[in-house]
Amino acid sequence: MVKETTYYDILGVKPSCTSDELKKAYRKLALKYHPDKNPNEGERFKQISQAYEVLSNPDKRKIYDQGGEQALKEGGGSGYSSPMDLFDMFFGGGFSGGRRRERERKGKDVIHQLSVTLEELYKGAVRKLALQKSVICDKCEGRGGKKGAVQVCPTCGGTGMQLQIQQLGPGMIQQIQTMCTDCRGQREKIDPKDRCKVCQGRKTVRDRKILEVHVDKGMTDGQKIVFSGEGDQEPELEAGDLIIVLDEKEHDVFKRSGNDLIVRLNIELVESLCGFQKVIRTLDDRDIVITVLPGEVTKHGEVKCVVNEGMPMYKNPFDKGQLIIQFLVNFPNSIPHEVIPALENCLPARPRVEIPELAEECMLMDLDPEQESRRRRSNLAHAYEEDDEHPGVNRVQCATG
Repeated sequence: MVKETTYYDILGVKPSCTSDELKKAYRKLALKYHPDKNPNEGERFKQISQAYEVLSNPDKRKIYDQGGEQALKEGGGSGYSSPMDLFDMFFGGGFSGGRRRERERKGKDVIHQLSVTLEELYKGAVRKLALQKSVICDKCEGRGGKKGAVQVCPTCGGTGMQLQIQQLGPGMIQQIQTMCTDCRGQREKIDPKDRCKVCQGRKTVRDRKILEVHVDKGMTDGQKIVFSGEGDQEPELEAGDLIIVLDEKEHDVFKRSGNDLIVRLNIELVESLCGFQKVIRTLDDRDIVITVLPGEVTKHGEVKCVVNEGMPMYKNPFDKGQLIIQFLVNFPNSIPHEVIPALENCLPARPRVEIPELAEECMLMDLDPEQESRRRRSNLAHAYEEDDEHPGVNRVQCATG
């Protein structure tokens, strides 16, 4: 039993979740609360990264499930990576690009999550995506103002940083490097009267662009589509990339597992015993027929497959995975008494049971699992209340010789 669920709650998953469910939850939340997208959510982003780092590691997750965060600290497993390092490692290149690549060469990357249906991943699709990005201001050509108006910040000397000295005690001082309050880390200043009227001295403006995103057959949830040079532009830097991350929506009928598709098919008891035919509508709107011949019994929960009717393989769409079918038998709630003799004649004979002479006959009752769970919780709470009413009572009696 899991001791505490804080990390699971942060990611919005259940303690029984799989590694794939963890990845999907982290990806959505990390993209949503990344500081470049939500500057005021830095602490939330840190919590999300910390929770995923623990739960994605089988050893740390086991320690956390057994003893919570305190057990991680006691076991030396509480050393966490930088949230940005974890994000860059997960997405393979970083959200903004500015923190993980040399800013002298390349500007910020832009990541956008694109929801796609299972049908689109099966058949392929072309989606139009309207995005906003930073582009170099045409008016000032990326200078931020008139020619010669841009000056090196006199306060920080063009470093963008300042050193602050704090007195810790007699003869003890501490130096702290902070962002320059005068130029706000920009390393230069422009007199307000000389600033560009279009970009207000920021050197870039926001521009709307429509892109065509080609979703190829067989692409997977979380797969990235990269548009080189379509990210944010910054002066004197190569433009960053636009990275599209595919987010597969849940399907009402099919569940994907790698290149296979899984479907649950309900059949009646007569079909289970006497054979049947069923029509399945595929993701590309074809109808396929499956047949079980009379005399072949299909058991409840039995699994069979149709070869080459699963998902197309990426970059090799003529090859497909399997369509995996699990059969669920609908049993009747009752059978009319008059048909039971005929039914018994059709089925294998029931085993003969010898009942002992002194055996007691009992009644079978329906059991509601939810009601039973509530009853147990109620009994447990009542037991705790009794302990509170008699706190000093020893309920264990020892035998004395």
